[in-house]
Amino acid sequence: MKIMRCKHWGWHNMKNEMHLQFSALSQNESFARVTVASFIAQLDPTLDELTEIKTVVSEAVTNAIIHGYDNDPDGVVYISCTLEDDNVVSLTIKDEGIGIIDIDEARQPLFTTKPELERSGMGFTIMENFMDEVEIFTSETKGTIIRLKKHLSKSKALCN
Repeated sequence: MKIMRCKHWGWHNMKNEMHLQFSALSQNESFARVTVASFIAQLDPTLDELTEIKTVVSEAVTNAIIHGYDNDPDGVVYISCTLEDDNVVSLTIKDEGIGIIDIDEARQPLFTTKPELERSGMGFTIMENFMDEVEIFTSETKGTIIRLKKHLSKSKALCN
């Protein structure tokens, strides 16, 4: 954690960061969702904001496990979360799996490469609707990085 003086007390540009990595197992999706929610709770998000962020984490982690690693438990999912004093939550979810072949196609509502698993194909659509910014970086064989940003409407200063 980087500590700087708060504006109220003469400190500014305060950031708080969390980094997490875990095995690409389906049961770890709920762990990721709850851990990120607990971390961002210090900003006092609204219930809707908290639910949206939890849903986005769930979608991104599930995509990494199911599509990036094809349920290979040897894969590792990485999450970084940064809280900034201007009420911004930044998330990065990364895998080192197979990557996305056609990003434009993958972003289409209802598109899935795993119809046999009854996947809804709404992951990227949900991310784009719930977050203010979504960036997707992918390479076939090197994996995918999803960067997400949300500006919270109601939150506490980090220096309380």
